[in-house]
Amino acid sequence: MLRIQDITYSVEGRPLFDEASATIPTGHKVGLVGRNGTGKTTLFRLIRGELALENGSITLPSKAQIGGIAQEAPASDVSLIDTVLAADTERAALMAEAETTTDPSRIAEVQTRLADIDAWSAEARAASILKGLGFDEEAQARPCADFSGGWRMRVALAAVLFSEPDLLLLDEPTNYLDLEGALWLEAYLVKYPHTVIIISHDRELLNRSVGGILHLEDRKVTYYGGNYDQFARQRAANRANQAAQAKKQDARRAHLQSFVDRFKAKASKAKQAQSRVKMLEKMETIRAPEDAARTVFTFPTPEELSPPIIATEGVKVGYGDKVILSKLDLRIDQDDRIALLGKNGEGKSTLSKMLSARLAPMGGKMSQSGKLRIGFFAQHQVDELYIDETPLQHLIRERPTEGQPRLRARLAGFGLGADQADTEVGRLSGGQKARLSLLLATLDAPHLLILDEPTNHLDIESREALVEALTAYTGAVILVSHDMHLLSLVADRLWLVSKGTVKPYEGDLASYRSLLLEKDKPAPKAKVAKEKPKPARPSRDAILTLRKEARKSEDRVNKLTQMKDKLDSKLADPELYEPEKKDEARVWQGKHAEVIEALERAEMLWMRALEKLEKAEAL
Repeated sequence: MLRIQDITYSVEGRPLFDEASATIPTGHKVGLVGRNGTGKTTLFRLIRGELALENGSITLPSKAQIGGIAQEAPASDVSLIDTVLAADTERAALMAEAETTTDPSRIAEVQTRLADIDAWSAEARAASILKGLGFDEEAQARPCADFSGGWRMRVALAAVLFSEPDLLLLDEPTNYLDLEGALWLEAYLVKYPHTVIIISHDRELLNRSVGGILHLEDRKVTYYGGNYDQFARQRAANRANQAAQAKKQDARRAHLQSFVDRFKAKASKAKQAQSRVKMLEKMETIRAPEDAARTVFTFPTPEELSPPIIATEGVKVGYGDKVILSKLDLRIDQDDRIALLGKNGEGKSTLSKMLSARLAPMGGKMSQSGKLRIGFFAQHQVDELYIDETPLQHLIRERPTEGQPRLRARLAGFGLGADQADTEVGRLSGGQKARLSLLLATLDAPHLLILDEPTNHLDIESREALVEALTAYTGAVILVSHDMHLLSLVADRLWLVSKGTVKPYEGDLASYRSLLLEKDKPAPKAKVAKEKPKPARPSRDAILTLRKEARKSEDRVNKLTQMKDKLDSKLADPELYEPEKKDEARVWQGKHAEVIEALERAEMLWMRALEKLEKAEAL
């Protein structure tokens, strides 16, 4: 159980928590939510002990392990699979000790513990996690240095999931994932065996993977049972009730004050007036909930163009001589809302670059309206803003002849008020930077808006505002996003980027989600009367893993057999049984018994591994 009790903490004099308390039961999956700047990441750091509380306490069960992603996996020469395996420090230490220890009693202890923690299936489990996060068998064998920072963040996520800490703290993990990876993580967290707290603005993830919501607001933390939608309904009801109670109290207060004002000067009513003054003084004020300034996006309206605005026939596109996509027969009209589906690496970004004229086709025919304006937003653009300039200076560069009042109005239309307009970009939050980048992408009133992961760093309120803006927008939209909630509310067409081409996906998002989650499960057995269907042959990866386990088991048996032979020779020496060596003989006999026990266990594990391998190869 995680207990947060009366904690107080401030940053640069600004209080984030003031006597805040909450309790998270062991094994619960909890979403940590709140507007940007309320202290979600700070609370994680307080739980990990990286920051010192001013008052209060945060307690966990003794010896509880806390895990999270502090930074990306290092760019080392270590392979991805070995990087993930090393995250289980106990297993790594035991495996290393098993190779070097010569003490029979310690060998027995090590082998027993390795069996207890199921160490021999670790590689298969690590490989499964990496595969779920988008790394195939070939990628898993490559060194971390081969991958970019975003991909190494996935490796770091795989490592912490593999280590299975008692308390798993995840801060916006889907920001580094595509839709397929986000859906896999969603399903994985449901089955995670320990406590999870996840900071996320992904509404679908919070609806499917958690059973409680920890809400940060007004320097307090409040725990709500249920998923995000249940939390939203409960909070709305609470706020409505609070507003009603405040209204009633205001009426009661006005009535009492009216009596006091009317009769305080009359001697006959003085005591009654005085009693009502005391009632007013003792009345604890019920404040109506104050709605924070609503986040908005205001997209300019483009003029209407004749359809189609873009059309392709037999187009192929790629880099240098390498073709990534081919046989592209596509049409985009100004009223289209298209979501691009497909795994990372299949060509979604390549298609986006081609449609936005950032990459020329290598062949085929591509036509577009002569007056077509295209807006393009990609996550990397947020990182390419000028960090030493203000948002207002960014707009002045783009619109040097436009007056500052008009430019400030544009910034306000994207939720960047007067304070943010004059703040250096380097000091803005991730969400504020994303809103500035969206403003720059839509400044020219584009007829086609291409958005590649636009919701990273946006809180839930900003995501809802983006949905409203895109719904009202009169241009075409092409979306690449891991946010199922955004896709389901905005997209009305689905394109699947797969196997070197792009085709319409005839199903809906729910069927695509089911397809992704079901594809790795074994096919249901066909019903054949009086005859059992032959089990599907295990994959090559599964057989290789079984062979590796069998070899390791055999190596352990050989090592223990050699040790037993040495002890047999020692015990066969008659001098050992001289009266003066009675104690020494007893020690060696004890070591011999321990090695025999360890050898029996190792032989049993070897036999099991061989049986599994034989069954797999016989299919």
